[in-house]
Amino acid sequence: MEQDQLQIGGRVRRLRRNKKISQAQLAEALEISASYLNLIEHNRRRITVPLLFRIAGYFGVEAGELAESDDGRLAGDLMEMFGDDIFVDSDLTNTDIRDLATQHPAVGRAVLKLFDQFRHLEGRRAGPGTEVPATGHNVVSEAVSDFLQESANHFPTLEAAAERVRLDIDAREEDVESGLRDYLFNVFGMETRLASLPHGVVRRLEDNGQVLAISDTLEPESALFAIAQHLALLVADPEITRLIEASTMPQPDSTGLARNVLASYTAAALIMPYEPFFRACRDTRYDIERIGRRFRMSFEQVAHRMTTLQRPGMSGIPLHLVRTDIAGNISKRFSLSGIHIPRHSGACPRWNVYSAFLNSGQINIQLSQMPDGQRYFCIAKAIAKGTHAYNAPRRHISIGLGCHINHAQGLVYADGIDLQGPGGAVPIGVGCRICPRRECGQRAHPPADHRFEANDAQRMENLYMG
Repeated sequence: MEQDQLQIGGRVRRLRRNKKISQAQLAEALEISASYLNLIEHNRRRITVPLLFRIAGYFGVEAGELAESDDGRLAGDLMEMFGDDIFVDSDLTNTDIRDLATQHPAVGRAVLKLFDQFRHLEGRRAGPGTEVPATGHNVVSEAVSDFLQESANHFPTLEAAAERVRLDIDAREEDVESGLRDYLFNVFGMETRLASLPHGVVRRLEDNGQVLAISDTLEPESALFAIAQHLALLVADPEITRLIEASTMPQPDSTGLARNVLASYTAAALIMPYEPFFRACRDTRYDIERIGRRFRMSFEQVAHRMTTLQRPGMSGIPLHLVRTDIAGNISKRFSLSGIHIPRHSGACPRWNVYSAFLNSGQINIQLSQMPDGQRYFCIAKAIAKGTHAYNAPRRHISIGLGCHINHAQGLVYADGIDLQGPGGAVPIGVGCRICPRRECGQRAHPPADHRFEANDAQRMENLYMG
């Protein structure tokens, strides 16, 4: 492997800190000097393949998984940030930004957080109804997204908490919903029932906390998930609290959102236990709708659970997931595939996560190629969400899921697709401001390093082309 492929310093440092050991302790276990390990963690020394395998073995992860550095994701976020108009006269090059991401990742993340906060405050000063850049950006939600990304969206302590409950439920040979209801009643003295709740309320406690009321307008899978999420808050509260306290998320603004996200993670683990779910993914080759029928979960719920399969020795395909609404606002993003999902703006309009809206309810397949030549296999499905009530409003969202082309054969959706052929891949980018494809007729902005010049003698299909 080349040196830049083995720049794993940031990941080694996080694994070491998660294990709560010092550099000296890890260096002793690996039979190297502490100074050499320090250089490795700062990407200043080449790593040999034998050492790579020793590190992977010590932490119980796959060597290939360890070698996939997250420097590229940080570099992509920084390029997107420096593509903003306020940096137009800075004369930064891609090399400058990549050097920052690889040589000083902590500084890069700090600058990124500072910019996030700036855009958040800028939006608040502008007030409602005022058009500002990065519309919809929220520093709290981005902090939680970063937390999930840094943890590879896998939380062993939450998986363990969910498994303890499922062992009790499965021992009684009950179906999941009955088991969850009985567990709430037997352990916490809480009755569960459907109720007519105010618009927008999914669940709430009533009768001094003795009744968990679930909205009678929810779809069955959403009602089941609501029960599981409340139980998750009760059985995994210590684990959730410790994860939040150990994180670098801003406190206390992000606590509420983070608790909800981690409770949802635990709820998914309750309904879709790790090992049975992993086997279902392996046996069906990630057939989302088939797995959804087996576990009584929706397309989105199954797709999201698929991104959490990172248990050492039983890990799934490294996937990315993106959720967007019909206006292009990205409300959920996570990537283990290596593809960069925009942080501050909408994604490339050529992504099939947008064209899926034209074929709502169908699974759309796309072989995508980024400007750097990397290819990804992506599926997307547009769905309508809402409640079972007359004239209830519906929300239209699109769920995108995908992997690097090297893993595509593991997905049933790739059957019959020429994955290695020179043609067939749709050229996409991250976002217009950092995409170098000047010939694209769907540009909404010129590239950040290209000044717009009008030409009276020639009118292009798109003003920002050329």
